Parts: sequence; structure tokens; C-alpha cells
Amino acid sequence: MTSAKQKWKYAATGALAGLANGMFGAGGGMFLVPLLIRWGGLSQRQAFATSVGVILPLSAVSAAIYFFKGQLDLTSAWPYLLGGFLGGLTSGRIFQKVPVVWLRRGFGLLIVYGGLRALLAG
Repeated sequence: MTSAKQKWKYAATGALAGLANGMFGAGGGMFLVPLLIRWGGLSQRQAFATSVGVILPLSAVSAAIYFFKGQLDLTSAWPYLLGGFLGGLTSGRIFQKVPVVWLRRGFGLLIVYGGLRALLAG
């Protein structure tokens, strides 16, 4: 059974992911993956996969809010959606074949890259 303290941790993790996703358009997995491992007791592979499953509905909520506020340009989004769909299909097929150490390194590099881009953007 999940204790009240664990439920609070899970809710806080989800809130961080939702805030990052809604404010920055991405980044929820940056919170989810490490906390799903530490607080959720998931393996790294399970945490990566679970993060994707959590981010999808968070992204849908954020997109709906931006759409109704007139901030979402669906015409511009379609090519990215198609490319993202194809990339998701491809990565979903090869996910089990990639060693966890490479998944972890790739995740770390993406975080570093994103952080550097954010710091150096003018």
C-alpha cells in the first residue's frame, strides 16, 4: 500500500513535470526519470518508458491551454508532429536493444545540451 508520504512525493514529482512541460514546452522527463528511479523504485528503463507515458497527457493539457489562448499554431506544428511520431515509432522499436548505460548517457547529454542552450541564448 502507498503511504501518504509516498503519495505526496508522487504528486510533487508530477507537479514539477507538469510545470516544466507547461512553462518550457519540455523538460518534464528531466524531473520524472530521476525521481521515478529514486522515489518510485523503477529501473532506469522503466523510468524512461513511464516518463514518456506521463508526459503525453501533460503535453496534451498544455497544448490545449495554449490552443484556447491562441498561442498554438497548428499549421506550423504538423510537420513536427509527423516527424515526432516517426521518431517515437523508431525509438520505441529499438528501445529494448539499447543498453541502459547509453540511454542514461544520452539523457544526460540532452540535459547538458538544453541547459547550455538556455544559458547561452541571447
